[in-house]
Amino acid sequence: MRRLPVYLVLDVSGSMTGEPIEAVKNGIKTMIAALRQDPYALETAHISVITFNHNAQQVAPLIELAMFQEPQITASGTTSVGAALSLLSDKIESEVKKTTVEQKGDWKPLVFFMTDGLPTDDWKAGLNKFKKQKCGMVVACAAGQHADTTILKEITKNVVSLDTADSASIQAFFKWVSSSVSVSSAKIENETAETSSISELPPPPDEVNIVI
Repeated sequence: MRRLPVYLVLDVSGSMTGEPIEAVKNGIKTMIAALRQDPYALETAHISVITFNHNAQQVAPLIELAMFQEPQITASGTTSVGAALSLLSDKIESEVKKTTVEQKGDWKPLVFFMTDGLPTDDWKAGLNKFKKQKCGMVVACAAGQHADTTILKEITKNVVSLDTADSASIQAFFKWVSSSVSVSSAKIENETAETSSISELPPPPDEVNIVI
């Protein structure tokens, strides 16, 4: 069975303390519950969660929806965007099955990257490493006014922003992520195509602005 890998890469730095981090935890919960109701997603989607602050860690390895367990997430520290991109690259390298002569590998991964601040490490080095990976689609989300969309535009052309990092906006973002994964898994189940641009996703809710 060809899997659809979905990587959530989430900023858990100190500025996410309080309402934002609780909203992220609730968002993951809501997203998993929604996807478990979707027969296509249940069949193909595998979810992983990578968090980053002073360093990056994979808090949930790539696993099928039915087996996914919510990771323990707390907010503290700085914003190591480069470390997150580097670790994401390593995990895609090791976890996503490549296509060979004998077998078709997994579908290209979907990546949803969310940050509320500016990188505090050498993010370009991490970005250069990540650029070597083949992804189906990468969406970067600037949560609130302190994230820099021009930096996110260097990671991917698909950038969205939230006016504030409050629970309503973050919840809306995760609901949109779950419907995006549903649309992508339905497409590949019907073998129409892989998702590669933001225009192929469901229109985002009012709280989620597409950055042109």
